[in-house]
Amino acid sequence: MRLHNKDIHINPPQWIIIGFLFLIMIGTVLLLLPLSSAGPTSIGFTDALFTSVSAVCVTGLAVVSTGSDLSLFGQTVVMVLVQLGGLGFMVFGISVAILLGKVTGLKYRQLLQTTTNSLSARGLLRIAMIVLLFALLLEGASTLVLTWRWHEELGLADAFYYALFHSVAAFNNAGFSLFDHSMEQFVGDPTVNLSLSTLFIVGGLGLMVIADVYKTRNFRFLSLHSKVVLTTSAALLVFGFVALFLLELWNPASNGSTVSERLWAAYFQSATPRSAGFNTVDIGSMLVASQFLIIVLMFIGASSGGTGGGIKTNTFVVLLLAMFNTFRSGNQVHAFKRTIAMETIMRALAVVVSSLAFIIVATLILTVTEGINDVYFLTVLFEVVSAFSTTGLSMGFTDELSTVGKVVIMITMFVGRLGPLALAYALTYQQTVSRASYPKDQVLIG
Repeated sequence: MRLHNKDIHINPPQWIIIGFLFLIMIGTVLLLLPLSSAGPTSIGFTDALFTSVSAVCVTGLAVVSTGSDLSLFGQTVVMVLVQLGGLGFMVFGISVAILLGKVTGLKYRQLLQTTTNSLSARGLLRIAMIVLLFALLLEGASTLVLTWRWHEELGLADAFYYALFHSVAAFNNAGFSLFDHSMEQFVGDPTVNLSLSTLFIVGGLGLMVIADVYKTRNFRFLSLHSKVVLTTSAALLVFGFVALFLLELWNPASNGSTVSERLWAAYFQSATPRSAGFNTVDIGSMLVASQFLIIVLMFIGASSGGTGGGIKTNTFVVLLLAMFNTFRSGNQVHAFKRTIAMETIMRALAVVVSSLAFIIVATLILTVTEGINDVYFLTVLFEVVSAFSTTGLSMGFTDELSTVGKVVIMITMFVGRLGPLALAYALTYQQTVSRASYPKDQVLIG
């Protein structure tokens, strides 16, 4: 019997999945070493795997304390995984290849296009270099500012290390912190608030938006995608700030805060659900209405091609515009004097529906495995949405997860980082177009 061997074709989305799994595996092995633990023994396989997944998926949910339970080596491993997982290992790999004078072919351009969620592969190699240099410069500037801010309290060497770690985590929208209780001790500190928020807001805008702004420097000449992302991001930031400030005025837990601290807290907590993961107030002590609003903001998340997660701001706006268009019986969906293609609308719908379906299933499983009688449903939903949107905020539920619960959250972080649609696309890359044509009919809606 003769066997005919066929070449195994691995498409770009599948290469991305393989790359992330490889990073997670390497990170798990390194974090499993006793050298990575602050104690005499290893942190264990499950916790090492969870930490590695959270770092590579730039989430920030932690079952061990990054500052207390991990050694300097372990913390460095986390920081490197965050940088690679956030900016994208392909952006790093191709940029390094360019610096070394290596030739990059069409396959690498397709990989970079998939990683950055770009519409075209044209000019992506140059964009990769620009974005990488910009990211490193921004992280470097923030490191210097935070080093100056913390040097009196921590000493110059520790201040520099803390500043570098948090700058990398912030730009990549990962909520890992070396401080206990994240950034709660800096709730009213303008330097810390502005430095970190600038990093994760810019990082969450998306690589293509950053490159577009750098190229045009004029809002009028930006692409439709960039205009939608910038406008929506600003609107969500303002809306979240006003809503959280007004809601938390009724919170007895914030009675001891000054007006300045309340304003900074509202600003930071409105920006961080965009997938950053840092917090300057205890999320568990906030009002239920505020917690639910944060869930909504986390679900929307950052923007396509950025370091954050969620369904993305551009997806949210496309569906919102399509809804308004349906209400007024319009034939086309418009934004900034441009028509949005029906294919884009259907893709946005697929992203939202698949994301909601995954969140519902993951939440249902956790309510069973973690004991809904002992844990509030909102706490479970908050944890799942935070994991799926790769935000990293928590109401104190992460370190109470069972082994099964940790596995569910790890899968949720991985799917959320890749995107359910990208994951499905990777598994069904070879598509066949149906040639069958059927008569149209009506289905009642609403």
